[in-house]
Amino acid sequence: MKKWLSFLLAGTLISAFIPFGSHTAVGTVNAAAITFKDVKYDHWAKKAIDSAVAKGYFKGYADGTFKPNATVTRAEFAALLARAAKGDAAETASSGHEFSDLTGHWSEAEVERAVSLGYIQPGDYPNGFKPNTPITRFEMSKWMTSGLAAAAEDYKQALEDTKTTVIPVKEYFNPGIPQIKSSYIAVALGTKLMSGYPDGSFGLDKNATRAEASTILLNLERVSGQKADDFLGLKELRQVGTERTNLETISPFTTGNTSLNDVAEKTLTFRNNAGSLKLHNYIVVDTEDFKNIKSIYAPLFVDETDYISRLDKPGVYRAYIQITIYPKTKEFDLDHYMTGVGDGVVRGSRILNQNLMQKYGYFTLPHMNAKEFFKGNNNGNGITVWVQRFLDSETMGSQITTDDGSFASINNK
Repeated sequence: MKKWLSFLLAGTLISAFIPFGSHTAVGTVNAAAITFKDVKYDHWAKKAIDSAVAKGYFKGYADGTFKPNATVTRAEFAALLARAAKGDAAETASSGHEFSDLTGHWSEAEVERAVSLGYIQPGDYPNGFKPNTPITRFEMSKWMTSGLAAAAEDYKQALEDTKTTVIPVKEYFNPGIPQIKSSYIAVALGTKLMSGYPDGSFGLDKNATRAEASTILLNLERVSGQKADDFLGLKELRQVGTERTNLETISPFTTGNTSLNDVAEKTLTFRNNAGSLKLHNYIVVDTEDFKNIKSIYAPLFVDETDYISRLDKPGVYRAYIQITIYPKTKEFDLDHYMTGVGDGVVRGSRILNQNLMQKYGYFTLPHMNAKEFFKGNNNGNGITVWVQRFLDSETMGSQITTDDGSFASINNK
């Protein structure tokens, strides 16, 4: 049986860090009672810091500080993971010295244990581990999700399923996230191991702080006891990665015996011959209740300010459709698109929330000067936009047929 990650009980104390320089770590015996003078009551991570210290994952410093904004090194985070995680001794025995630059380093044994547990892939560090290098948020996401995948097959499959998914952070849209990194970020977000920043970014290359590490470690403690299918957000990300849509995960709609994979990335010529398009992804958000909008993708496209009383009601969902339009007519306008595709799967309207579009950096259909928009953004590779469509469970039924005869439909279950 595959080994499962199991975190130590809260009462077990761990000497998490060996601080460098003149500071000395505060003893863990009274850690739970410590109030750090640089962690105010309203600090965003105060509860997580207090809990992590009480469990022994972290220590404070002799001067009464925690240093929440201080960076965490690779060695320190590897030590945290190695000491906090349990594994089958036969399966987690170290395979030997993986990194020559760790010989004699205080973290050598713990890094080797983290490697044997599947957190760290030696191939990622061909020029040495460089233990004192501050760890990035991407590294953190990869280490933790790799450890989950090494421990349980369903997380391994989740990493496979999310390689090409739409990731709900601004880097996905610009400059783009390499596929080699996508799945680790997706699983970290889908399980809520990690979250993005208020500006919509994930911060792949940002150095993780002690405050962030405190929060993330507690999240890993929670996630390690659950299955991949327990997380709705991860299920959405997996379905988009494998089926181009999350509609069967988040809504009462289905493609039935068809699949959007059959029509995605294929040419659909407009019936007015003014141009063509290709469908990429079809994201659905549960907006039945605007006080409780559901979907991991909701923050990208919709918030409470978008409520339309005559449209947003029980049984109605919103779809956000990613398409690339290829104008053929010289003076291509919105009407060419609207009349060219009819009332099918790929017909939508402009997304109204300009704040979210600017925050995440994607395009939608223009409100004005459509001809100039299509001319100015057409570099020969088409114009990729997201459009919005309302799906009514009482009347829903649409289809798409591409030029090669491929077909898909969306209907109520």
